[in-house]
Amino acid sequence: MDQSRVHVAGPLAAYRDGFGGELTRQGYTPGSAAFQLGLMAHVSRWLVSQGLKAEEFTPVGVAEFLQARRAGGYTSRVSQRGLTPLLGYLRGLGVVPLPSEPVACTPAELLVAAYRDYLVCERGLAAGTVGRYVAVARLFLSECEQPDGLDLQNLTAEDVTSFVVCQCRGRRAASATVLVTGLRSLLRFLLVEGHTDRQLAQAVPTATVWAGGSLPRTLRAEVIAAMRDSCDEHTVVGLRDLAILTLLHRLGLRAGEVAGLELADVDWHHGEIVVRGKGNRQERLPLPADVGEAVVAYLRHRPRVECRALFLKVRAPIGGVTREVVGKLVGASCRRAGLPAVGPHRLRHSAATATLAGGASLAEVGQLLRHRSATATAIYAKVDRTALRTLALPWPGGAS
Repeated sequence: MDQSRVHVAGPLAAYRDGFGGELTRQGYTPGSAAFQLGLMAHVSRWLVSQGLKAEEFTPVGVAEFLQARRAGGYTSRVSQRGLTPLLGYLRGLGVVPLPSEPVACTPAELLVAAYRDYLVCERGLAAGTVGRYVAVARLFLSECEQPDGLDLQNLTAEDVTSFVVCQCRGRRAASATVLVTGLRSLLRFLLVEGHTDRQLAQAVPTATVWAGGSLPRTLRAEVIAAMRDSCDEHTVVGLRDLAILTLLHRLGLRAGEVAGLELADVDWHHGEIVVRGKGNRQERLPLPADVGEAVVAYLRHRPRVECRALFLKVRAPIGGVTREVVGKLVGASCRRAGLPAVGPHRLRHSAATATLAGGASLAEVGQLLRHRSATATAIYAKVDRTALRTLALPWPGGAS
């Protein structure tokens, strides 16, 4: 269907051409764009039937329209999700009202909101970390809430310890670590803000996780080659996936770092790439020739959209890939190659161990991985067989 044939009458008619242009910019195919414009026409007709103006298309009105659409026999675009492109466009213009956000009303909710602001503004933590810490805070404060409010001044070390012991039962080591780390952060916040005058963060037990207790799990060279070979270089998706796999393996980037790359981050003149790591740090890494070639091959077929992200999703609305998309495409490359699925971090470990096997020192591996401390890199000492041989004692009796 050609979107030029879709006629929109009523209160939304003035926004028809702008919406059509926005759909094209976001990478919608002509057929999909026409479908969205048809939905816009239906909404506009419904507003006329209800005697409503565009600005009266409130969240309540959205629910009523969807109910009427389903009752009319429509089987597609009958949920809130189907209206997302149209509502996003109209709300961006200020034509229709934004849905009201839930207002924190209980003492615990107000404190959680303040803690979230602290993590974002004062600590500058990543969104994922903020979400995990806030979940811990909400869980802990819900335990402290009484009918007459929060009584944090009477909170004791025994209360903190009992909470951790109870919550850690049945949790995996990684989940327990997040719990105790997030709880310590919350208790420090409560002390600084004057909600308690006790150093309760020190009462949080340590999760029993043996740091460095396992070897880094790596992938053999032939496995990585099979993953790369599974990418169809005749399609834009295959070229994108191949470039991402090459970045993950050759430079040891994290999934979130790949997702955060922008077009301007590739300095072709100096052969470098800017990586935004943890703590909003920006660092420049050399761009190996094979990585550059893979990125160039993708850029030649990259969709022509306004988004400045280096790697794009392929379905409209087209935008930058997320860390979840990076993880899924790594797993998909394994399945295509007939291999067990792995995550992006396995490629990071593989990059580190390959660099070490090539004669690099642990310090150089730490520079590649952009570790803040040598402790984080020390785990790879256990796979440095060349260095470990110098420490091995001779077998009794002289046998090799």
